[in-house]
Amino acid sequence: MRLGVLFSGGKDSTLALHLAKEKEGVACLITVVSKNKESYMFHTPNIDVTALQAEALGLPLVSVVTEGRKEEELADLERAIAEAKSKFQIDGIVTGAVESVYQASRVQRICNRLDVWCFNPLWKHDQKALLETLVDRQFKVIISGVFAYPLDEKWLGKQIGPQVIARLVELQSKFGISPSGEGGEIETTVLDAPMFKQKIEILDYAVEAKGNCGVFIIKQARLVTK
Repeated sequence: MRLGVLFSGGKDSTLALHLAKEKEGVACLITVVSKNKESYMFHTPNIDVTALQAEALGLPLVSVVTEGRKEEELADLERAIAEAKSKFQIDGIVTGAVESVYQASRVQRICNRLDVWCFNPLWKHDQKALLETLVDRQFKVIISGVFAYPLDEKWLGKQIGPQVIARLVELQSKFGISPSGEGGEIETTVLDAPMFKQKIEILDYAVEAKGNCGVFIIKQARLVTK
C-alpha cells in the first residue's frame, strides 16, 4: 500500500510517519499551510519548515495554502489529498491524530469521498507514553508554541526530554493540561528523527510571547550532516 502522510512537521505527524513506514510504503507528505493562526484543523507554528523536513526525509511534499476559515479549510485539505492521489497514486492517508474527534472525523469523511484508506496510528495512545517514545527513538523535538496556563515563554524552544515530560505530567495533575498538547496547549517542531537523512540546524529565531501564549519562530535554518 502506498501512503500519503498529513504532515505538519510536529511530533505527532512525524511519529505517525515513522510508525506507518514500518508497515507500508510512504509515497509523499501532504501539508496544508493555513493563513489563520487560530485554525481548528491545522498546526501553524513553523509550518514553512516542512519543506526542509521533507528534504531531510527524502520525500516529495504536496503543499497547499488555505485561508483557514472553519470548515471551509476542509475543501483545501481535500484538494491536497486529491492532488497527492493523482500524482503519487496513494491508497491511504496517515494522520497524527491522538484524541481530536473533530479532526479525525473530518479527515475520515474526506478519505471516504476520495476512496482512500485513513490510518491513525497514534489514536487514543497514552500521551505520556507517546512523549517517552519520542525520547526513546531519539527524536529531537522542540516546543514551538504554548497556549495555556501555566505555560509561558520559558517553555519555548525547550527540547522534549525526560525532565520536560515529567514537568508536563506534573502540570497535568495540577492544572489538567494535556501533556502532549491534545487540548491545544503546546505545539512542536521536529528537528531530527530516525528517518531524517540530515538534521535541521536553527540559525536564527525569534520568540513572540505574552502571558501564557507564545511562539518560537524559526527565521532561518539549514540541513546539516548527522
